[in-house]
Amino acid sequence: MALTALLCFNLHLSPAAMAQQQAPVPDAPAPQAPKPLSDVNGPITPGLGAGNEPAASTSSSENPAPSAAPGSQAPTPQGKDNFQTAPPEFLNAADTGTRIVLNTTYVQVPVTVKDNKGKLVAGLTWRDFKVFENDTREPIRVFNVDAYPLSIAFVIDQSLTSDVMSKVNDSLDAIQGALTPYDELAVFSYSNGAQNRSGGFTGAQSARVPFVFSMTKAAGTDEQVPVNSGPLAGCPIRTNGNCADPTIQPGFSAGSANGVITIPKEIHTLNDAILAAAKELSSRPKERRRIIYVISDGKEYGSKATAKEVIRFLQTNEIAVYGTLVGDSARWGEGFLSKVHLPFTMYDNILYKYIAATGGQADSERNLNGIEKSYQEIAMEARNQYTIVYASHESIYDSKFRKIDVRVDRPGLEVTAKNGYYPSALMSR
Repeated sequence: MALTALLCFNLHLSPAAMAQQQAPVPDAPAPQAPKPLSDVNGPITPGLGAGNEPAASTSSSENPAPSAAPGSQAPTPQGKDNFQTAPPEFLNAADTGTRIVLNTTYVQVPVTVKDNKGKLVAGLTWRDFKVFENDTREPIRVFNVDAYPLSIAFVIDQSLTSDVMSKVNDSLDAIQGALTPYDELAVFSYSNGAQNRSGGFTGAQSARVPFVFSMTKAAGTDEQVPVNSGPLAGCPIRTNGNCADPTIQPGFSAGSANGVITIPKEIHTLNDAILAAAKELSSRPKERRRIIYVISDGKEYGSKATAKEVIRFLQTNEIAVYGTLVGDSARWGEGFLSKVHLPFTMYDNILYKYIAATGGQADSERNLNGIEKSYQEIAMEARNQYTIVYASHESIYDSKFRKIDVRVDRPGLEVTAKNGYYPSALMSR
């Protein structure tokens, strides 16, 4: 109060007069709507698109439109604007059902190099390699020495003899120790038809892998001397006048009324088993090594698919076949003779054809210790390969077989690679 009185005294004003001179503080201005751009002329008018017509006037309540002059035509009303202000929905190619294909002429070739003692050779560079396609040298675009994770499909022959099958059964537990946590595997078996035991690929160190291998073990078959005539060809055991084994009952599938027994043919559907494993592998990523590992004696008879058809599918989808030969095909000398095929007879060993055509490796083992070691050695060779990518000079629309020849400019080395491939849309990325 003292300060107020002092101020009033100095200004010679009374407190009532001073209160009347204090004007109230005005409020902030209210937001105003922007004026319509009705006077914008030109080739592009906001809200109307392209054209030379002036923008439409505002509503009649604010600015009523002037009446048309006598004898002139009334302006036509503007069309309805269907422009959607909502953002579009972004979908990928899989959701829209669209397939995006990018053709490429690059060809990937895994290469294994060994010395004269069968040991892997390391330390080679891209300058040491030469790649020829259809006898024409191709430029190397990519050279890689990194280890690759494996997508490996095991194909186990269950038509082996009982003694060989027993060794294979005992060796299956060593497979998981030859693989890394980055690998994945699937298990197939065959005798008379292929069966997918694992139901797809699973982690190599998964807890279900031992269970899958335990379900794959089989008793095998027994070797017997076939007798189809003579006194020993009759039914050895009879029940109520009939043979206990219907396959050798006279008049049935294997027997005849004259007493001559038709010996049933052996069934080894190796082609169908490899094809089933290849179809499962074809969907695996290209960043992984696609491997089919066959444990068999190589016999083939009774498959619906031919070896030529299966090899073409393997070469088209970049799948390599490796194998451990057991049984008769693992015997020295006899294993070489089993590659000879007589017309209209069973193939005693057809596995070597798959291995040579796809650039794989094979190992022949007869004892349990050798079979277990072959798993580790072959898995290591498949993982640690030189990867060469070259640019093909052939047209991408040519579906003919293309021969590949990989050479190393060093003496005394053995080079293993696939002998060719079939181009297709599956090679496009």
